[in-house]
Amino acid sequence: MDELTPLSLARLGKLPAPVQVPRYARADLSAGIVHIGLGNFHRAHQAWYTHRLMNQGLAHDWAIVGAGVRPGDSVMRDKLLAQDCLTTLIELDPSGKSAEVSGAMIDFLPVEPDNATLISRMAMPDIRIVSLTVTEGGYYIDAGSGGLDVAHADIRHDAENPQTPRTAFGAMVAALALRRARGIGPFTGLCCDNLQSNGAILRQTVVGLARLSDADLADWIDAKCSFPNSMVDCIVPATGPREIALAQDFGIRDTAPVTHENFRQWVIEDDFCAGRPDWDQAGATFTADVHAHELMKIRILNGGHQVICGAGELLGLGTIAATMAHPGICALFQQVATREIAPHVAVVPGQTAEEYIDLIARRFANAEIADTTRRVAFDGTSRHAGFIVPSIRDGVARGTPVDGLALVSAIWARYCLGKTEDGQNIAPNDPHWPSLQDAARRAETDPLAWLEQHHIYGDLKDAQRFSSAFATAYQQVQSHGVGRTIARK
Repeated sequence: MDELTPLSLARLGKLPAPVQVPRYARADLSAGIVHIGLGNFHRAHQAWYTHRLMNQGLAHDWAIVGAGVRPGDSVMRDKLLAQDCLTTLIELDPSGKSAEVSGAMIDFLPVEPDNATLISRMAMPDIRIVSLTVTEGGYYIDAGSGGLDVAHADIRHDAENPQTPRTAFGAMVAALALRRARGIGPFTGLCCDNLQSNGAILRQTVVGLARLSDADLADWIDAKCSFPNSMVDCIVPATGPREIALAQDFGIRDTAPVTHENFRQWVIEDDFCAGRPDWDQAGATFTADVHAHELMKIRILNGGHQVICGAGELLGLGTIAATMAHPGICALFQQVATREIAPHVAVVPGQTAEEYIDLIARRFANAEIADTTRRVAFDGTSRHAGFIVPSIRDGVARGTPVDGLALVSAIWARYCLGKTEDGQNIAPNDPHWPSLQDAARRAETDPLAWLEQHHIYGDLKDAQRFSSAFATAYQQVQSHGVGRTIARK
């Protein structure tokens, strides 16, 4: 394109004809949702479902107000406010690309250390849902008990300073305290992160934090608010120069476009205390039981990502599609998913685990999606603990194979040494990178030292069948390298 149109409300009519634009006017929208954590996934998923409803003339009183609690969120705020909170969504499908502009978001709140504006906005009566995408590791879960980590410095701060909290959950508690005092009533807390029983976990964090400073408020939140479980799914790469250039190919100057695959799924427990949009009319599924759907997705898709990303990083394969084009890694995914994960996944209506594995393999292999192995490998501490270890535990308990999962764990340990197989440095890629590196170095002489990370593996070091398989796999990776070790499986 010779000329680019800056993305803004005033210029929507000037965008090239192939680009779909909102069929509703911003002036007709009013807020109903505050969303905390305005990353790419939210804009390609929950915001898209809301946008599609609005295009049907529905949900105009459910517009989204963006928010963040980390200093870095201000960068995204500046970018989105500069383009009237519009987002270019670019669908990447092997059959071709398409673009649409999403307009369901109408504001982005200031990012402040004490979260004062966020608290005030969530306390207003028009806000009926507060949703979150703050990453799987962001819910302050104690590794030993599975409950709230009351010893964490952030939780202690918010318990001691409930009017000036630093966490999203402390802000939610403070807003709910204001709503109760003003007689406004509760809101629904909607977790959109990849956690099994994510609504129950969000309830645990919010109610548990409230209880540390105000037991009566905690009881009120527990009784009045709802926290539906949900399963979310769409592969959404990070935005970089390639994605910005793709938007430019459509004639759009967008500093924060989002690319995504041609697949979305959202299964939501229908438990909303203050109303909800009819997201099912845009393709979401409301159900009384999310568990089977979320278990299949978390174990096979999110777990499958961890099966392949570490090997891909070590072998210099930059994208998930490239790992699936590698015969050894592709075979490892199929073997582990079919033999070691699927036996512990319940059937969902209309789809077997085997059919789902085939679907995921096709989605992973989509070369149009430049989803990097580094992005998928980020925060392996949370992702292995949440997506891989549960399948290991089930295999140990039920006597099914765990050798492939042991190899995946061994490859991750090798990855955390911080060098690819050709000697390139791997930059820190986990919030706990120093401790992971320490464990990985100790594992070079004593493989089982890796399994001593109790916050990840619990007591699995004592599960002889798994620990023996892990030690063997780690020694093979050390002696033969990742590529040759995988080829032998």
